[in-house]
Amino acid sequence: MAFGQPRIEYKSNQQMRKMHEAGLVLSRALDAAVAAAKPGVSTRELDAVFAAVLNEAGAKSNFLGYHGFPATICTSVNEEVVHGIPGDRVLQDGDIISIDGGAIVDGWHSDSARTVIVGTADPEDQRLSDVTEEAMWRGIAGLAKGKFVGDIGNAIDDFVSSVPGKPLGILEDYVGHGIGSEMHMAPDVLNYRTGHRGPKIRPGLCLAIEPMLVRGGIETATLEDDWTVVTTDGQRSCQWEHSVAVHEKGIWVLSAPDGGAERLAPFGVTPVPIPA
Repeated sequence: MAFGQPRIEYKSNQQMRKMHEAGLVLSRALDAAVAAAKPGVSTRELDAVFAAVLNEAGAKSNFLGYHGFPATICTSVNEEVVHGIPGDRVLQDGDIISIDGGAIVDGWHSDSARTVIVGTADPEDQRLSDVTEEAMWRGIAGLAKGKFVGDIGNAIDDFVSSVPGKPLGILEDYVGHGIGSEMHMAPDVLNYRTGHRGPKIRPGLCLAIEPMLVRGGIETATLEDDWTVVTTDGQRSCQWEHSVAVHEKGIWVLSAPDGGAERLAPFGVTPVPIPA
């Protein structure tokens, strides 16, 4: 602790490359879970599909057992915001589900989330997912171009507030975070604009950037299972997340096979592989 603030862990290039290994395993596991998310499939089945990919790769789940969490992914459906527990719930046509997972390779963590619309998409749900995903990439571009961690939230907020149509809410109760030798570390990564600049961006900083947007109000509540967070107005929610590394040559999206190159190109950002 320094001046009452949690210490930030800065990684070496070797450690960040190990996090990228974890991120690639995680990406494959999410690919499999996303492909399996169809009407008639239970969220427990999605968890099994995800876990099988980790097991085959020899990676560990950083969700399973985390403060007692009983599964390898969070499956948050419709009005569920985050931390939904996989179980007997069967996906229905038109559901929107956020699948959030992580992996550990040789003690180094990755964390990523994607949203899937099951079967026939409600256009407003598709808009919600598209805007949330774009907001994530805007935040990652904000990291690449910014000087302070607060620049990420500024970029996300500025984009979301500029989107035409019915306004979408940015959740404030749940934010992104540092990641490395643990899944959740300092600093917090806000998804909205504040007057706080946050820590300076410097090589070795690794962050999980994860905006969560809702179609209605931003108030949330936690269900009796002590995990599942829902919107209090019952409106639908969405989450997208990637883990990102900052090194001396640039940034690299640890949980994207191409390091984020395709989605960052429109912002003039070219990710650079982590040097040896």
